[in-house]
Amino acid sequence: MLAQLARYFEFERLGTNWRTEILAGVTTFVTMAYIIFVNPSILHDAGLPYQGVVAATCLTAALGSILMGFLARYPLALAPGMGLNAYFAYTVVKGMHVPWQTALGAVFLSGAIFMLLTAVGIRQMIVAAIPSELYAAVAAGIGIFIAFIGFRNAGIIVANPATLVGLGSLRSPQTLLPIFGLVLIAGLLAWGVRAAMLIGILATTALGAICGLVTWNPTWYSWSDITATAFRLDIGGALRTGALEIVFVFLFVDLFDNVGTLVGVGKKAGLFNEANQIPRMNRILFADASATMASALAGTSTVVSYIESAAGVVAGGRTGVPAIVAGLLFLVALFAAPVAGAIPASATAPALIIVGSLMASHVAEIRWNDPVTGVSAFLIILGIPLTFSIANGLAFGFTIYTLLKTVRGEWRDVGWLMYVLTALFILRFLYLSAA
Repeated sequence: MLAQLARYFEFERLGTNWRTEILAGVTTFVTMAYIIFVNPSILHDAGLPYQGVVAATCLTAALGSILMGFLARYPLALAPGMGLNAYFAYTVVKGMHVPWQTALGAVFLSGAIFMLLTAVGIRQMIVAAIPSELYAAVAAGIGIFIAFIGFRNAGIIVANPATLVGLGSLRSPQTLLPIFGLVLIAGLLAWGVRAAMLIGILATTALGAICGLVTWNPTWYSWSDITATAFRLDIGGALRTGALEIVFVFLFVDLFDNVGTLVGVGKKAGLFNEANQIPRMNRILFADASATMASALAGTSTVVSYIESAAGVVAGGRTGVPAIVAGLLFLVALFAAPVAGAIPASATAPALIIVGSLMASHVAEIRWNDPVTGVSAFLIILGIPLTFSIANGLAFGFTIYTLLKTVRGEWRDVGWLMYVLTALFILRFLYLSAA
């Protein structure tokens, strides 16, 4: 059985083994386990039952990750997306005064449209339309983005009203703990230890517990609690309220965040073939669309591919096994959520910083001496972390790439779909400015 699975996942061709893949899956899960508690906290502000969202988060992350692993055979774990959950809670429900059941209906409609676009090949065409020379910029930009998140979670970078950001207190125990983890993981990687990420996260958590820096507040719940948001979506309400704008935002951001994550993780994992394309793209997009519809049925915001999957890739993951392992661990977390909550953000922050540094190495692949490529890549790399949005960074880079190609008289080298995307990006910017 194991031998057949190894052949299915192409272990020999990819130069991997069960130990490496399982370890990578555990690393991915530990790095993104924070979503089990962060997502319910955000959606609870919009009136959704907290324990119900905990269950929905675990179930949809498990379904999406396992489906991605088995069907697409890639190390991409899925879970409710940060950013989209905030848009769901604070803009749609609280800002527009849309009932959360209706907002879930809009999420389901966006997933259904995703499925339709995948079936007719539109999403695949969008991914194929991305100029290959910008792939490296996307990977580097996402690397800096997740490193920035790591620095913020570690308290090394803090908000500053005069300069936007500034240096945090390096004498604070809450900051010294992730600095310890950062040095430990970097040192283990320097020694060539494959389990560096996992060891670093667990060791930092253990040290935090010894020093009294890890807060653990177990909260057990009943079956009625965890089903409080299941099947409460109101699709008819979403259609009656004319939620086209809401559906479009869910659709647009999910699409380009997933494209960015796919490119970033795929670049790091060496998933691109000789033609600079990712095989089995249809299966990746089908898994994503299915998970989005499931998220609405379960009672949470849109599910997306997680850039933290790169942590598992750095740990050696190359097949779908890490995604499956992460998905199974999310199922376990459904019943052991209080235990999983003991892993603090200060323990995963160092892993995010290290992963970001490794992904930023792709800047060496960019043709900086070509102004069209160089400027476009630069805007992508800076736009992603500075706007806190993968979609915005892609929009900046793609738009300027098309415009510069046109100005230089090379408009024929740009595919028609890139012109359509550029027009949509410009309209999106105009809409956001008006809003």
